[in-house]
Amino acid sequence: MSSKPNLKNDIIAGVVVSLVAIPLCLGIALSSGMPPFAGMISGILGGIVIGCISRSQLSVSGPAAGLITIVATGITDIGINGVLLAVFLAGLFQIGLSLLKAGGIAYYFPSSVIEGMLAAIGITIILKNIPTLLGFPEALSDEETGFQFYQRILSDVSEHVNEIALGTGIVALICMVLWDKYKPKILKTIPGALIAVIVGLVSYFIFQKTNTSFEGSELVQLPVVESFNSFTQLFLFPNFGLIANPKIWVLALTIGMVASIETLLTIEATDKIDPLRRVTPTNRELFAQGIGNSLSGLIGGLPITSVIVRSKAGLVAGGRTKTTTIVHGIILLLGVLFIAKFLNMIPLASLAAILVVTGYKLCNPALFKHVFSLSKHQWIPFVITVLAILLTDLLKGVGIGMLVAVYFILRGNMKSCYTMYITHVDNQKYIHLILSEEISFLKKSTIIKTLSRIKNNSNIIIDAEKTVYIDFDVLELIREFKAETAPRKNINLKLINFKDVYEIPNNGDGVNLSVANTRSVKLENKNIDNLDTIK
Repeated sequence: MSSKPNLKNDIIAGVVVSLVAIPLCLGIALSSGMPPFAGMISGILGGIVIGCISRSQLSVSGPAAGLITIVATGITDIGINGVLLAVFLAGLFQIGLSLLKAGGIAYYFPSSVIEGMLAAIGITIILKNIPTLLGFPEALSDEETGFQFYQRILSDVSEHVNEIALGTGIVALICMVLWDKYKPKILKTIPGALIAVIVGLVSYFIFQKTNTSFEGSELVQLPVVESFNSFTQLFLFPNFGLIANPKIWVLALTIGMVASIETLLTIEATDKIDPLRRVTPTNRELFAQGIGNSLSGLIGGLPITSVIVRSKAGLVAGGRTKTTTIVHGIILLLGVLFIAKFLNMIPLASLAAILVVTGYKLCNPALFKHVFSLSKHQWIPFVITVLAILLTDLLKGVGIGMLVAVYFILRGNMKSCYTMYITHVDNQKYIHLILSEEISFLKKSTIIKTLSRIKNNSNIIIDAEKTVYIDFDVLELIREFKAETAPRKNINLKLINFKDVYEIPNNGDGVNLSVANTRSVKLENKNIDNLDTIK
């Protein structure tokens, strides 16, 4: 918690973070197909409950934009109460991961797949919120594709477009972009999301004085708390009767895994920008997130993750301890209790503008430019992950992306098992293979292919000087080649620097590779086809 010197700054930062969080909580809930109150529940629990349990000093948790698509699909398949059960189970799954010390699980997901997942989520968020941003009151139905939806809307623009919402959404979007780019330094703590909300409120009050105004369905509809009983009736509860439904468990595992990965990546990023260089215990963070998600599922909230936008906003505003996130949660709770009428004046179009900008930050052109500047082993899994998620769903898309990424990882491992030189020893030319540090079973096929391409009557040295581990099967392969294949093909094979533990005698076969009589030329092209012309 805050020490006295930090307390004032932490409280101010908590207020700033709450201004960022309120529109995001409402917008993410609406975009997910959940009531606005569900988003506020998640923000409150993320601030107060997770803030108290977590040992991260800067992380701020709340409903995550990255889970919008998963939740929306889940509501279609099993209903809101089924999704709440899945969120509850996802929390238990996270608690289990923490007890199993699986805090490093995110490191096993290739960055290309994670970046592809986030980019696809960003694209999905943009496509889902463009209709609301442009004043289309109708949403994309489950029976039609995005193309069919836009074709239906554009078939009669004058019938579908609400000019007031259209103007509000566009102006809010433009103001957000300009504010983020040109805001004065003295106002750097004021988030662009708040500017979009202000634009929406101004638009609301202006058109209230005219004969035209927003319809009820085009405004936030947060329940107004008038008594304790009315407050308790706002909560939704999971349907435990669905616990035997396989879809519940698939959704729970998906939410639990994605939420855990997103949280761990956010924690890593937050620790990197911490001026005090504190390190968050990842297993404790998973435990805190699991408690928060279990409670959220039990009382009608959205899935919760650590959110980089809020965490960074708190840091920029001067927050240095977890007091910031707890204060932000308390303010959200007070907002639900006392200013719901005010929040209900916010047009959905301005919230859609916030989410479009959020989606853009997940899939901005700079990300694609960076990925395509890397090798094909990076950008191919990235592109396939993005396309697979957009064409199927998040779980299948990530699974397909992982398979492709693993293929390239295995292929890369199989190739990088040696460095090849042409070496001259006592005026004789040798093919000199210097094995890599680790020769695992995955590299066996490359070793087989390399040895099979060595021509009759060749001279070859296999050097294990840099090697600390060789798989037993590979050792057997080398032993058989030395004992059987090499004599049959009249190959002069020298094994050097093999350790005793490899069970291959380190006799050197009389080869002296001193500087005085050795001259080597590295083959820059490591493709084993070079062996065709070397004897």
